[in-house]
Amino acid sequence: MNEKKAVRNSEKMISKIFAERQLREAGYVMPEYHFHPYFELFYVESGGCRFLIDNNMYDLHAGDFLLIPPQTLHYTRYLFGPCRRDAIFFREEDVSGNAELLPHGRDFFSAIRIFQVPEAHREQAALILSRLLTEEKISDVFSADMQRTLLWELFLFCARMCTFLQDAPANIHTTDRQILTAAKFMSEHYAEPVTAADIAAAAGFSPNYLSRKFRDAAGIGIHQYLTLVRMQHAALELVSTRDSITEVAFRCGFSDSSYFKDAFKKIYGVSPREYRKTGT
Repeated sequence: MNEKKAVRNSEKMISKIFAERQLREAGYVMPEYHFHPYFELFYVESGGCRFLIDNNMYDLHAGDFLLIPPQTLHYTRYLFGPCRRDAIFFREEDVSGNAELLPHGRDFFSAIRIFQVPEAHREQAALILSRLLTEEKISDVFSADMQRTLLWELFLFCARMCTFLQDAPANIHTTDRQILTAAKFMSEHYAEPVTAADIAAAAGFSPNYLSRKFRDAAGIGIHQYLTLVRMQHAALELVSTRDSITEVAFRCGFSDSSYFKDAFKKIYGVSPREYRKTGT
């Protein structure tokens, strides 16, 4: 049987959360593509692997999480040496708590999500995962509730600490952590007078090197990207507040209201005042 064409459907719904940890050697071949009626949360502890999911391909490395919704066709290849990976299988009812705390709110579980644990916090993620695995082995009257609690703790931890690839602009097709860190830093600090040196320091690069690397990945420079982030926030504030245009400009990181007005018209085709009137 050609394993690349075979498809396995795990039709039976699970009755509880299941967790497993396995070490895959380079060249390990999965028997077939598969999908199932429950969620899978896949985490790479060490090494790396290639995930083929729907019509997309992602290279995952240490610290990467992948959330796979039900009925999503996927297949894993192990090309990069030994890979230690964890997998948690759960139902929608296991995560029906305060989903509004997660990125995208209650829509978080409706799509494929990739999120990355910063290296400094991977030990904490590994601890939560290990506790989930321990409950799998204990399997007593308390284990099901303990696993649900730990799974929510894991998602809340990720919401607080992780970099979500969907938070990056659509034109950044990369899993490079430094580029994503730079993009996230600008998204979080757009209102502040940040400099290229500040952004480079957050990403761990020199300003010149990051500038070249960011342009290669995003197709635009760091300054242009930061301006776009600020403009997006300003456009939202123009139609959601009655504050003056100068106040909006300063609050969104622009130090010169005249520059803001000119740049806004160049991007949106109308002045900030006209944009506010349209309510778009």
